[in-house]
Amino acid sequence: MHRLYWKIFLSFWVALILFAGATMYAASHFLDRLREQQELTSPFERFRSYAAEGQDIAERDGVDALRKWLAALDRSEIVPLFILDHDGRDLLDREVPERLVERVVREANRPPPRRAEPWRLFIVLPDRTEYRLMPDFQAVTLGRVLRRPRVIALPIVIAAVMSGLVCLLLARYLTAPIGRLRRATEAYAAGDLNPRVAPTLGSRRDEIADLARAFDHMAQRLQELMSSQRQLLSDVSHELRSPLARLQVALGLARQRADGRATVELDRIESETERLNDLIGQLLSLSRLEAGVMKPESEPIDIGEILTTVAADADFEARANNRRVEVSQVAPTLIRGDAALLHSAIENIVRNAVRYTAENTAVRLSLECSGRRPGELTICIRDYGPGVPQEMLPRLFEPFVRVDDARDRSRGGFGLGLAIAQKAIRLHGGKVTARNEPDGGLSMTITLPVSS
Repeated sequence: MHRLYWKIFLSFWVALILFAGATMYAASHFLDRLREQQELTSPFERFRSYAAEGQDIAERDGVDALRKWLAALDRSEIVPLFILDHDGRDLLDREVPERLVERVVREANRPPPRRAEPWRLFIVLPDRTEYRLMPDFQAVTLGRVLRRPRVIALPIVIAAVMSGLVCLLLARYLTAPIGRLRRATEAYAAGDLNPRVAPTLGSRRDEIADLARAFDHMAQRLQELMSSQRQLLSDVSHELRSPLARLQVALGLARQRADGRATVELDRIESETERLNDLIGQLLSLSRLEAGVMKPESEPIDIGEILTTVAADADFEARANNRRVEVSQVAPTLIRGDAALLHSAIENIVRNAVRYTAENTAVRLSLECSGRRPGELTICIRDYGPGVPQEMLPRLFEPFVRVDDARDRSRGGFGLGLAIAQKAIRLHGGKVTARNEPDGGLSMTITLPVSS
């Protein structure tokens, strides 16, 4: 009984039984009432009382009142009733079955009987016009029976409400944990592997609970693997620092003893050593950001001032390569955060744009205080380089990711600058996205919450 299959099966079965049982009860109850009514009075007696009541209304209130009475009577009576003149026309101008018309016309053309016939139900209007009350027993249908009394409609409505409530509870029972799974999946896609679904399901034991436990196990394994990967990266980076320091000392000693005879080779060794030192530094920064060791300060900082400083420094270096960095729109804007960490993140993105923008073009920076949502600012950094393939945009901020055609290693960098920038911006509650511009180039958009 803990399986989802049986819960769905039994829920729909119970709903069907409720509806069918209520319908059968209503029909049986109505038929019992109808039988009791027929036992008390015969159909002929009931119709004769209708004829007498119609005669009283016609004499007292006239033909219009008689029409209203007949219309109300037809809505409540199971057997259709007509009031016909000698030509077979109904008082309410309804379509009359041919057999009733022929019967009325035939009896109207017969000689008057010698004595009164009690089964012939007459209603005489004040102007002496004679009508006959004619029941049509052959027109009684199931639909006419079911829609007449409230004893049929009320139980069916109650049954429909109860079965609908059962189905509503079942739908909620099925969709609530699926919604939790969806939210956990969205958190995992955003890089947060901490949410777990199974503890929120209580003692539930069915296929969805099994799926939630398997889902949590998968997230746990991914979290462990990523944690071990980060730890390995951090450990290796730390371990490389010591031999690298010794290598730099040995390089200095070698320069002294070479006496200028191996300058080119020693310069190459020094260049590669500096690149390796830079790589290790970036790896350590990335591992600290991912592990949460590097906590940002929370102090008021002017992001406009940081953007202006970064642009000035980058422009000084860019002009040596026939490129420029221009600030199109900056306003003093206060946010809370770590000035050094944000400066490094923005500088990484700006330097990346300067590296790949075409010669004789400018990297453009802008700051808008009104972002897509209230309480956030937007920083746009746009270059005029070759851009990146569309399918590579989601992976642009992953560590060691390079684009072969446009941003390969020969252009410089290790593929860590954007990853470090993204981690730093996320620590401040923001995000960074990239998109190709229609007229060429790449735009990086940074959104950050504004200090209140």
